[in-house]
Amino acid sequence: MSDSRFYDTVAFDVRDNATMLFFARTTTEGDIDDYLLLMRTVEDDFDSSTYIEINEKQFGGHDLISAAELIGNMLTLHLHEPAAELGGVSRIVLTFADTPENGASIEAGAFRVLGDTLSGGNA
Repeated sequence: MSDSRFYDTVAFDVRDNATMLFFARTTTEGDIDDYLLLMRTVEDDFDSSTYIEINEKQFGGHDLISAAELIGNMLTLHLHEPAAELGGVSRIVLTFADTPENGASIEAGAFRVLGDTLSGGNA
């Protein structure tokens, strides 16, 4: 089972010990109506962990994403285990507006956030 989501904005950011891709659907007033945050953390004493936060619900861990594919303006995340937080889905399909700004954020952040789980696709 999969969960499909569309976002108009993609942003990439780097913090002290985390890299993030932020997907947002905004209203005409500019407020965030729906979001998904992909975050990869790296601690000195631990392996990296990947977290997904969707509208203030967070889940994650070392083996969260088994594979990711980026084809055009569609990013598909294949999960190792069905996500109870999302009604048992095993795949999350993200599409985003095809804009130069979103393309630059995906280009800058996809490999840094998803790492070796990014297994296929094209640009």
